[in-house]
Amino acid sequence: MSPVTLHLKRLSNELIQPFDLSIGPGEICCISGQSGSGKSRLLRAVADLEPHSGEVSLDGLEQQQLPAHLWRQRVRLAPAESQWWSERVGDHFPAEFNGEGLETLGLPVEAQEWEVMRLSSGEKQRLGLLRALAFPLQVLLLDEPCANLDPETTLRVEAMLLDRIQTEGWPVLWVAHDAAQMQRVADYRFQIRHEQLVEVTDERD
Repeated sequence: MSPVTLHLKRLSNELIQPFDLSIGPGEICCISGQSGSGKSRLLRAVADLEPHSGEVSLDGLEQQQLPAHLWRQRVRLAPAESQWWSERVGDHFPAEFNGEGLETLGLPVEAQEWEVMRLSSGEKQRLGLLRALAFPLQVLLLDEPCANLDPETTLRVEAMLLDRIQTEGWPVLWVAHDAAQMQRVADYRFQIRHEQLVEVTDERD
């Protein structure tokens, strides 16, 4: 899929007032805010998983022009807690998946053969992220992708994501709570404050 710009125009839901935002190819926009402020629900609105007002488009292709499942093939949400429907990890990946990225994230190639029930929360998070990236996409939505990871593994995940994002040219909305992480990965940052999406331009904000 070719690189696109993600356009949000007057986007709003029950928790966030209307706002405009555009994210270009390879750009990372981090969003923070207090628990319950609507960060995850914002991602779900962009992925067409929850009701919302306003417009979401990819260079002229509007969200409502595609059935929801086809939109989500282009606009991929990697949730904080991934869902698993089969006993074996490998069954959740495309047939042609060759294990790319497993060792980069500190997982053995044979992790594809593991049973889901034996996975730790950190293993589930890393494997869920790799699964999201294993299928073609144009926009990546990340909901705290390092929440269950130790500092060393967090840096591994960040490095892998930054490399893939730049190589593929994906616009990225990245929900995070770690200020240091946002400094490392974000091109620009926003915070949800009192139902408003406010740009953070200084560390004192």
